[in-house]
Amino acid sequence: MMGKIVIDEEYCKGCGLCISFCPQKAIRVSNSVSKNGYHPAEFLDPGGECTGCALCALMCPDAAITVSRAKKAVGEKK
Repeated sequence: MMGKIVIDEEYCKGCGLCISFCPQKAIRVSNSVSKNGYHPAEFLDPGGECTGCALCALMCPDAAITVSRAKKAVGEKK
């Protein structure tokens, strides 16, 4: 399975819980500042390591993360 997350910057306060709990280390703090004045988390997974486990979404106190999962195409690595 290949995962993808979407972080809603309107709700993310940059607490970092999602970053701490991501087993694939596919989330980091953004350099940008949201309209609310926070450095939100951002999804960064160039290697496609995210499995869609949803630990990040479960740990987010503001419900700012949506997780989706898709099957990998035939022949696609890992």
